[in-house]
Amino acid sequence: MLATKTIAPVASEGSSPEVSAAYRNGMARLAAAVTIVTTDGPAGRAGFAATAVTSVSDNPPTLLVCLNKGSSAYPAVSANGFVSVNVLSAEHEPVSRLFGGKTPVDERFAAATWETTETGTPRLVDALVSFECRISEVHDGSTHEVLFCEALDVTTREDGQALVYFDRGYRTV
Repeated sequence: MLATKTIAPVASEGSSPEVSAAYRNGMARLAAAVTIVTTDGPAGRAGFAATAVTSVSDNPPTLLVCLNKGSSAYPAVSANGFVSVNVLSAEHEPVSRLFGGKTPVDERFAAATWETTETGTPRLVDALVSFECRISEVHDGSTHEVLFCEALDVTTREDGQALVYFDRGYRTV
C-alpha cells in the first residue's frame, strides 16, 4: 500500500520546518543523475556536485542548473558566466563526494583528469557527457539561483554506467 502525506499550502513568506523536512524527504525519493558543474575565468576556478540539472530545450540547446547561493562555487560561477556540466559515470563516485563536500577546490580538481574547453571551463575528460555552456539567464529561486545554460558544445562517451543519487545514496544504472 502506498503511504501518502498531504501538506497544506503555505504562505509565500516561507514554510514551516515540518513542511521543509517533508519536502527534503520527498525530494530524496526523486532519482537524479549526478553531475559536476565547473567554471574557470577571471573570478577563479570552482566546481560543485549537482543533481538539480535538467534539459529545458534542444532549440537552442539549454540546460537548467540550480546553484545554492551559499555554495563556495557561487561567486565564481556567477561572475565567470560559463560552465561545463559533466555527467558522471559509476567510477566517478569518489570525485562526486569531493565536489559535494567542503574539500578545497585544488583537491577537488586533483582527483580527476580535466581539459580546458574553448570557453575556459574545465571539462571532465571521461565524463559520460559534458555540456560546455554559456549562462544565458539567471532567475532567483530563494536559496538558489536557477541558471539557464545554453550548450555551446557537447562531448559524449560511448560506454559506462550512469551514477545517480536516490534515497540519499549513490546508485548505478
